[in-house]
Amino acid sequence: MILCADVTIGKHHYVATRPPGVAFILNRQEFICQLAADAEKRGVIIRTNDKIQSVEDLDGDVLVDASGCPSMVKRELNLGSGYIGKTYQETLENANCFSCDTIRIMFSRFGGYFWIFPRNPEKNEVNVGVGMFGDSISNLREMLREFKEEQRITGTVNYVVGGLIPLGLQRPFLYRNILFVGDTGVGAFPFSGQGIYRALMSGDIAGRCIAQNNIKKYPSIIRKEFTQWDVMGSLFIKINLVFRKINPVLFYHSLNFFARGGNEFELLSH
Repeated sequence: MILCADVTIGKHHYVATRPPGVAFILNRQEFICQLAADAEKRGVIIRTNDKIQSVEDLDGDVLVDASGCPSMVKRELNLGSGYIGKTYQETLENANCFSCDTIRIMFSRFGGYFWIFPRNPEKNEVNVGVGMFGDSISNLREMLREFKEEQRITGTVNYVVGGLIPLGLQRPFLYRNILFVGDTGVGAFPFSGQGIYRALMSGDIAGRCIAQNNIKKYPSIIRKEFTQWDVMGSLFIKINLVFRKINPVLFYHSLNFFARGGNEFELLSH
């Protein structure tokens, strides 16, 4: 359970609190295992070793692509996509920066941000990572090493993950009988990098449309739920890609402008 969001933008510091039962960190691996076990009890057939070489290998009345970023299906069908960012994250045990109910986000003047999220309180475990907007060629691993030194973060690395992250809506949401959910459809929100909540929402919407035998309704519901935030996120990315080329310090000015608007911390809790 998360009760506090601690955000640093240059020399400015923002803190937002949430009441109990509103904001959470989800253990994705454990969640997926529980979800799969529940699905099998309901008669779902799960095959984990299938090697899909082509969209033509997929057969069904309705297909749901939740393959992440980049989507194999969209690449093969030459379908468009939106903005893409890059991330690198380390999981640390016995971390001296562990705080069980607080997430920390520190924006970098180079057009990205660092984060420290609690993971397992039994091990004082945290996820420490860095994400960059656009087609940055920065060495994220080196950036994170320097960040850990600056913040004097210590702990034992037990897991490393990294890759591409879709920023904002990734159109189309429906192609023929294929629904795109999660990172292949709604992506992550550029301000906070938040993606799991959006993925869960899109999966729930897709499931309801399939159950109602009306998958054509899926894109309009997605647009209704996410377009407002996507317009803000897209504007944020466009502005800061330009600022990064002119003067990286301008990135901080735009962030503080958005933050003073009063919506940033509302976004962090959604």
